[in-house]
Amino acid sequence: GVSVERDSKVGGLLCFYDRAKLELVSRVGISPTCSVVQCAWHPKLNQVFATAGDRSQGGTHILYDPSLSERGALVCVARAPRKKSVDDFQANPVIHNPHALPLFRDQPSRKRQREKILKDPFKSHKPEVPITGPGHGGRVGSTKGSLLTQYLLKQGGLIKETWMEEDPREAILKYADVAAKDPKYIAPAYAQTQPETVFAKSDSEDEEK
Repeated sequence: GVSVERDSKVGGLLCFYDRAKLELVSRVGISPTCSVVQCAWHPKLNQVFATAGDRSQGGTHILYDPSLSERGALVCVARAPRKKSVDDFQANPVIHNPHALPLFRDQPSRKRQREKILKDPFKSHKPEVPITGPGHGGRVGSTKGSLLTQYLLKQGGLIKETWMEEDPREAILKYADVAAKDPKYIAPAYAQTQPETVFAKSDSEDEEK
C-alpha cells in the first residue's frame, strides 16, 4: 500500500510486484484522498482486501475477478439492493449529559422553559387591561367625557403642546443656573482636583476665527 503525501495529487495506491524479479507488475488506485493502511489476499476467495482512511474517514475496498474469484464480494454484487419501504423507521438517539459545560449543554425543552417562566412572578405577570369606563383605584379612565374635555381644551388653546416648537438648546440652558448653584453629578467629583471647569480646545476653524 502507498500512503498519500502532503500536497500531492496522487492518492492511495495498491502496488503488485513480481516476487521473483521484484519488479512492479501493476498499480491500482484505491482512494484519491486517503492512504492505504493495510491489505490482505484471501487464497480461497481469491480476492484482495485493502483498507484506506485517515483520522476522519475510512473504508475497505475489495478487488476481485468475476471469472476467478469465488463467493465473498460476488455474493453481495449478485444480490440486488433492498428497496426502501414506507414503513422503515430509524430513531435518532439523544444523549443527555447533565454535567456538560454551558457552551455544549442542550437547551431545555419548551415545556420546562414554560414551567420556569410561570414560576417567575415578574415574567408571568399579566398586564393590566386598560380602563374603558370611569377611573378608579388611582387609574385614569378613558370615558367619552374626559376625551371630549381634552379635545376642547386643546382647541381653545388652554392645553398647548410646545415641545415640537421649542429649541432644544434653549430648553437645556434654562437649567444652567440651577446646575451651577446645586451640582449633583459630575462637578462634585472634580471639586477638589479641578474646581474650575476646563474645556477642550475646539478643532473647528470657524470657532477660532
